[in-house]
Amino acid sequence: MTPDVQRRTLAVLVGSQVLSGAGLAAGITVGALLAQDMLGSTDLAGLPTALFTAGSALAAVAVGRISQTRGRRPGLAAGYLAGAVGSAGVIVAAVAGLPVLLFAALFVYGAGTATNLQARYAGADLAAPAHRARAVSTVLVATTFGGVVGPNLAAPTGDLAVALGLPALAGPFLLAGAAYALAALGLFVGLRPDPLLVARELDLRQPAPDTSTGGPRHGLALGALTMILTQVVMVAIMTMTPIHMHDHGHGTAAAGLVIAIHVGAMYLPSPVTGWLVDRYGGVPVAAASGFTLLAAGTLAAFAPVDSVVLLAVALALLGLGWNFGLVSGTALLTDAVPLASRAKVQGTVDVSIAIAGAVGGLASGVVVAAASFPVLALVGGLLALAVLPAIVALASDRAYALPPE
Repeated sequence: MTPDVQRRTLAVLVGSQVLSGAGLAAGITVGALLAQDMLGSTDLAGLPTALFTAGSALAAVAVGRISQTRGRRPGLAAGYLAGAVGSAGVIVAAVAGLPVLLFAALFVYGAGTATNLQARYAGADLAAPAHRARAVSTVLVATTFGGVVGPNLAAPTGDLAVALGLPALAGPFLLAGAAYALAALGLFVGLRPDPLLVARELDLRQPAPDTSTGGPRHGLALGALTMILTQVVMVAIMTMTPIHMHDHGHGTAAAGLVIAIHVGAMYLPSPVTGWLVDRYGGVPVAAASGFTLLAAGTLAAFAPVDSVVLLAVALALLGLGWNFGLVSGTALLTDAVPLASRAKVQGTVDVSIAIAGAVGGLASGVVVAAASFPVLALVGGLLALAVLPAIVALASDRAYALPPE
């Protein structure tokens, strides 16, 4: 029964991730531009990303607690529904020209981001330990399809918004609201039986694992830290890239293309990353995330401002480094936490990830205003290397550097 339930679970999650990826990426593409347009300043252009990532922190707590007590299905469905409500609020704020309402709506919109990430845990609930990272990657890679399409629909949905009498930059949030609502409906109807509840029933029949070696503690700490570092670096550089391009004469379509490539690189390599983690362990892939993000930041910092191609390559590396960090960190974390408290701990860690993203988004605008985009990109790349001393300090048990026998 379990393999059949796992296949059904992954199928439903893949469908919801395609939809939510479109909603997530559409908002990322124009959120900063909308704030800049309404405020008339670049100083707070990073605030939208900070707000919806801060909102995702609150949503991560809520989704985690609902999942802990009632299962993945109601938790994930509620999170996506909140994202749809936030999208509608952004549209109303854009029409009314109310920055305060915009910021409040973006905070609620962040629930979609948190839910999109939390869905990866549902893919791992019933997976065998030796295939857990690949199960996570299957859920993540599904986001690619919607994530690549979403930014490239920024211009067409903007035209649709204008035809409906709405501001052009509100257009992508029409797509986001519809996508999140459909994802919520699909999960609520289709995610039966609930994978977390089934996993708990099966776990009760198994002997308790030996956790006396200290390895799980190391896995939890290293997994959480890797995801936090990769999130803050990725969000900071990603947030200001459309602004950087806009300020140097590139249009919305070009910015949308670069963000689409970035989002594709965030999720498309997931099957390969999952195989690497299952084969070689989470620690080597976590280390690779630091080096990849450094390469991304360096290239973004020194790329000529008129080169869309080099910026696209830099943002692709940024997405790849984030993918390495998320898949390896998720596997380390999931392996370290028992099922009885798994959803709650996962939600708590995702709060830290969301807060890191909020800090990165908010600080990005301040750094660019005070210095420049190249300074932001280079500092971000160097910050990613902090994962290396963390690996040395926290991964003393080689069981987490090598796959289980």
